[in-house]
Amino acid sequence: MMLKQVLDVVELLGSATVDGSRVSGFFRDRGLKTVEVETVRGDGGSTDFLRLTLVGSDGASRGGNAPTLGVVGRLGGIGARPEQVGLVSDGDGAICALSVALKILTMQRMGDILPGDVVVTTHICPDAPVLPHDPVPFMNSPVNMAQMNAMEVSGDMAAILSVDTTKGNRVINHMGFAVTPTVRAGYILPPARDLLEIMEITTGRHPVVLALSQQDITPYGNGLDHINSLMQPATATSSPVVGVAITAETAVPGCATGASREVDIAAAGQFMVEVATRFSRGQCEFFSQRDYDRLVELYGPMDRFQTLGDGGA
Repeated sequence: MMLKQVLDVVELLGSATVDGSRVSGFFRDRGLKTVEVETVRGDGGSTDFLRLTLVGSDGASRGGNAPTLGVVGRLGGIGARPEQVGLVSDGDGAICALSVALKILTMQRMGDILPGDVVVTTHICPDAPVLPHDPVPFMNSPVNMAQMNAMEVSGDMAAILSVDTTKGNRVINHMGFAVTPTVRAGYILPPARDLLEIMEITTGRHPVVLALSQQDITPYGNGLDHINSLMQPATATSSPVVGVAITAETAVPGCATGASREVDIAAAGQFMVEVATRFSRGQCEFFSQRDYDRLVELYGPMDRFQTLGDGGA
């Protein structure tokens, strides 16, 4: 179960003065040795990026061959102070990603060590700006998306789960979480069967899939609407990316406080831990390599959708 870890992380991040150093210390006190913190400044202020590496028994950190899973907690900020008091809905991505790290760390202490590394990245900003948006306001970020991807996406990630609050829309009306189809190098591929099976097992319910449009997987800055930043890591890697969207039945602003549901974050986190467990052991595929190769053979590469396009700056 993940609820204890989620509650611990919520309490940690609920402070108006929380920063990357405090979060790093929290994990170091619990035995995690590989925690990196870097403050990045942008036009809207600054934020602290975190990279936590949960070292596997046969992972790349030890020179092994087991694949590395990336877990990216996407958000603009965990708070919108001084406009709002307390944690905002947009912070669920960071809460979930850090809870996954804490759960895997707890498993390690109890003797269950995954073969592959799990790299968790996110950022901590308690005073992010708010961005006007329809149907509800979005949380903005102190730094731009290119900076965010550079800090949170790395070449050692063989596959990526990107988790983000995805409540500020009328596309999906489901309380809990949903997964996206797999995205790789500009192609929107079918939802991964292995991931749908894991979702069924961990929730005891039918899987829920968030629909994506082509423009949702293009970079920010091209003048097109995006459902949110959930799929932005897919613009910065050739590895397969799957979004884990924490969802609601109604359109909830990202800057709203009192909107985080710990049980939903825990359900998404439990799913991600189970994906990490199976992926690390070679028992979970994010896409069909055969079908992907055939797509490229028939239609060519689609990596132009990872760029700003012909009219982009």
